[in-house]
Parts: sequence; C-alpha cells; structure tokens
Amino acid sequence: MHTNPETLAHQVGETVKNPGNPPLDQWRPELSGDMDLRISRNGQWIFRGEPLAREAIVRLFSTILRREEDGEYYLVTPVEKWRIQVEDTPLLAHSLQVTGEGDCQVISLTTNVGESLEIGQQHPLAVGTYPCSEEPRPVVAVRHGVEARLVTAAYYDLVAHVVEQNEDGHPALGVFSHGIFYKIGQGG
Repeated sequence: MHTNPETLAHQVGETVKNPGNPPLDQWRPELSGDMDLRISRNGQWIFRGEPLAREAIVRLFSTILRREEDGEYYLVTPVEKWRIQVEDTPLLAHSLQVTGEGDCQVISLTTNVGESLEIGQQHPLAVGTYPCSEEPRPVVAVRHGVEARLVTAAYYDLVAHVVEQNEDGHPALGVFSHGIFYKIGQGG
C-alpha cells in the first residue's frame, strides 16, 4: 500500500478523468490504514512532520478528502482509503465578496486551495462556537462532509452584512445569501 503523497497523487491522476471533481460518492475502498498526514488549524498540510511543499498536491488532496459518519477524515481513491488527522477544519475560507443587497445578495468565498464557493443551498453557512470557549466557529460546507472555516478577517467582513430577522417569533442576527437567511446570533 502507498502512503507517499506523490504516489497517491499519481494514482488519482491516472484513474480520474476530471481531477477537479472526482466521484468520491462512487468510491468505497476498504481502509488502507493511517497516513502520517495532519491538517493544522491554520490550514497547513503536514506529512511526516514536514509541510507539503507542492500546492498542486494539496489542491488535489482537497478534492479526494471525505469526512465520514464516524467523524474521521479520509483521502479516498478508487482502490485506497487513508485516514488522516485534522485539527479543526481541513480548509479555510477567506476573500469574502458580497454582490447584490438584502435577501437578494450572494456571498462568495475563496478557500485556501483556490476554490470559489457561494454560500447557499449547496454550501450552507453555520456559525457555532468552539467547545470550552465562546469563540465563534463559522464554517461553510464544501462537499463530502468537508468544511471550510472562515478566517477571522472573512468573518468580520461577513458580520458587516448582518441584518436582524424575525425567526420563530424571536429576533435573530444573520446574513442572506441566495435568498436563504443564515443565523449568526441572537438579536435584540
């Protein structure tokens, strides 16, 4: 079995026609083992104690990453499945842009691997808090159970677009994107 990032990347390149969006939902290999790969809270991918130097491999790995029902993260190919460690979220979201106004606005983000996301039905926003603190933890669903956490600057940019909305008879603070209201906190 292969645990080398270069070999795994080559395997994916050989078997996937569209490496930008591989069909992970169709791949169900048995667990190959644990890979010594960790994604730090600041979004750095670390293999055997050293940062992965090739951005192309990090981008590719982000497309074959899946979080399963057990809460664990796996790099998945048609024939291999490697468990990896993730400190918080595997991806970070930054460069927030807002087009339009009110409930017609669209909020876009760019991830640390260069992927553009629009907050909406396909990529919903959720704002929780970290356990043991009241620090906000804003995340956007990317795909296959993988989330991108908004970096602090992007979260502050998001908060600049907060409106108060009546939700179940109670005031709530949140933002609209693609006509959907995403609650961030309690209102008034």
